[in-house]
Amino acid sequence: MAVRRMLAAVAVAAVAAVAAVAAVAAVAATLLLTAVPAAAHGAPTAPLSRAAACGPEGGYATTPACRAAIAAGAAVREWDNIRVARVDGRDRERIPDGELCSGGLSAYRGLDLPRPDWPATEVSAGSRFTFRYRTTIPHKGTFRLYATVDSYDPSKRLTWADLEPRPFMTVTDPPLRDGAYQMPGRLPSGRTGRHLIYVIWQNSDTQDTYYSCSDVVFRPSSKTVQGARTGTSATPATKGESASPRTVPPADAPPAGEAGVPVAAVTDLAGGRWPLVAGAAAVVTVLLATTVGARLRRAGGAPAGRPCEVRSHRAGRRRVW
Repeated sequence: MAVRRMLAAVAVAAVAAVAAVAAVAAVAATLLLTAVPAAAHGAPTAPLSRAAACGPEGGYATTPACRAAIAAGAAVREWDNIRVARVDGRDRERIPDGELCSGGLSAYRGLDLPRPDWPATEVSAGSRFTFRYRTTIPHKGTFRLYATVDSYDPSKRLTWADLEPRPFMTVTDPPLRDGAYQMPGRLPSGRTGRHLIYVIWQNSDTQDTYYSCSDVVFRPSSKTVQGARTGTSATPATKGESASPRTVPPADAPPAGEAGVPVAAVTDLAGGRWPLVAGAAAVVTVLLATTVGARLRRAGGAPAGRPCEVRSHRAGRRRVW
């Protein structure tokens, strides 16, 4: 009888443990979903950004500038993930001079290389232009676009002093079409030659801010240039020569959802998810041990002074344990 009671107790404990594990797993899943917000991802494709140009779908990964960037450290397979959390508009305080294109992230430091041969988009100063910001995970937020000043030198690292103090264009929650945010606007006027457009995307429904550098070559004319039209790329500059733009196929990346399009996968697992999982596992272990221990203690014997429900076949009377 004692063996049967013990087996029954163990079976009950096992059922209770399974139920407890299921309950804790449900709680842990809820915590994971609520504690780790979905992160937005994206980068400009018109004018084409350095990260998007050098990425797997950008078409310029074999150019000298992209090869040098990758060698120096540029996680271009995750071209849409140059993001920094909790900046809250303090961009000039948080992002150091010389590291604007990488957002101060070591994984993308190769994008900060000062080179005159980065793939560039040819545009007309002062003309209308449809800016496109490709997104792989849409989110709400505000885009701020800055242009470099007349004294900008592409052979030097980009600093905040190289940018105009105020954005030439600000857009909040633009429409999303064909996998990209479409932002019709006008390019800065009074510029010629090689410059850079710096884009800051501050999310409003997450704590992330995104940074990107798009190299451009301003033509002196004011003809209308649409973002989806032909861009340009600088030919590799040899020693002692200056880079000159050449016409290339459209710079826009394929719409989101096409096969082979990378989606950023950099995740700070040490910062939020693993502690929750470990905590849930600890709760399950403690709960299981407590339940089984309690059942086994109850199965080991009846409390003192309680009559046993089984009559002694020898004594012919109930035993008191």
